[in-house]
Amino acid sequence: MLATLLAVDGPDTVALTPVTKAGLADWLAAQSPAVASWVKAVGFTGEAGSTVFLQGPDGAVARVLAGVSAVDDLWAFAGLPAALPAGSYRIDAALDARAATRAALGWALGSYRFTRYRKPPEKGFAALVWPAEADRGEVERAATATWLVRDLVNTPACDMGPAELAQAAQDLAAEFDAAVEVIVGQDLLDRDYPAIHAVGRASPRAPRLVDLRWGNPEHPKVTIVGKGVCFDTGGLDLKPSSAMLIMKKDMGGAAHALALGRMIMMAGLPVRLRVLVPAVENVVSGDSFKPQDVLKTRKGLTIEVGNTDAEGRLILCDALAEADSEKPELLIDFATLTGAARVALGPDLPALMSNNDTLANDLTEAGTAEDDPLWRLPLWAPYRKGLDSKVADINNVTTNGFAGAITAGLFLQEFVSKETPWAHLDTYAWNGSARPGRPEGGEALGLRAAYAVIAKRFG
Repeated sequence: MLATLLAVDGPDTVALTPVTKAGLADWLAAQSPAVASWVKAVGFTGEAGSTVFLQGPDGAVARVLAGVSAVDDLWAFAGLPAALPAGSYRIDAALDARAATRAALGWALGSYRFTRYRKPPEKGFAALVWPAEADRGEVERAATATWLVRDLVNTPACDMGPAELAQAAQDLAAEFDAAVEVIVGQDLLDRDYPAIHAVGRASPRAPRLVDLRWGNPEHPKVTIVGKGVCFDTGGLDLKPSSAMLIMKKDMGGAAHALALGRMIMMAGLPVRLRVLVPAVENVVSGDSFKPQDVLKTRKGLTIEVGNTDAEGRLILCDALAEADSEKPELLIDFATLTGAARVALGPDLPALMSNNDTLANDLTEAGTAEDDPLWRLPLWAPYRKGLDSKVADINNVTTNGFAGAITAGLFLQEFVSKETPWAHLDTYAWNGSARPGRPEGGEALGLRAAYAVIAKRFG
């Protein structure tokens, strides 16, 4: 399944030796004087990401030294697929199961390119022979799910509207023999999803709710909800043009939800999985919802619209209310929800909020273990009064501008029962610049952490 991970050595496979700065002297001491002199002469110090080629007796490359920070660093080998000449390589070091799995996953993540709209470079990626102790299933799950997030987020809105996002869910369902229902347009009103309809009705591309189900109904219920705003202009509270430049990524929460569903189904976890994706465009037309409109919701609460650019929480509230109605054993939502989370934590740390301390702690610990970090923010109850409305049950924004990520979480909490273990991940879903294994563009953040918690609890 992963083209740059090979089952067996070939006759031309080159040894790849990882070396840390601290370990370089010992490695050189065990080599011939000629090899040691060459490595010193080219200035190789073991700096992470650096390489040096060693020739064999026939003049061909016989070994590559690769500088790494640590052999079990997820990103230690991630830059090599693009940096090394095309060919096959074998890690020449004793790796335990954790390090071997991370090496293979980092290699796979570094072998991604988004080539839908242009020809790929002539130079292909270097391939790695599977490290002996690697958990191939874990690598394939994480890599293909991450690629799915990247592909969906990188696709511009012209080709990734509500219908295309729904089709991605239908393709996923077909692959794993899952059931999927898509509720479209007027049917959203007939089926009592009024907030989703209100946000998406201005677009000629009809809003919809994707509902994917998989697994034995007798197994524990795990429900994943993802924000699917395929493009966000801000609505009538129009964003400036600079703020729209990467708004194709505003369906990143939906991409994460589908990718997490993929991992669960690939693993065959004994859960009753449900994935809910409200898919809309927030655009401007004569039918746009307006500031100070009062919207009905599936839960029965009314919402005063304080700002049409806070639309993600409006579509999520209907989906969360439906998810909560089944009382799942675990409910997680992903959303590219607030700029406030980015101001507080930057692009690499998704904000985590939860009504359940055990779940929050599990997710935080899994994020650290998986090199997929999350940072918990409190659902600080005193801030809830900032969402009070004089004409409706709740406003979708506060007026003071403080604690925007937290008040968004408090808004969503209104649509989830206290008894339902729920976590909200406000994720950026984007790399602003390229790093080894993490190209500029769409990115999965919090995905592996969430899967690890679900697998540990229910696997």
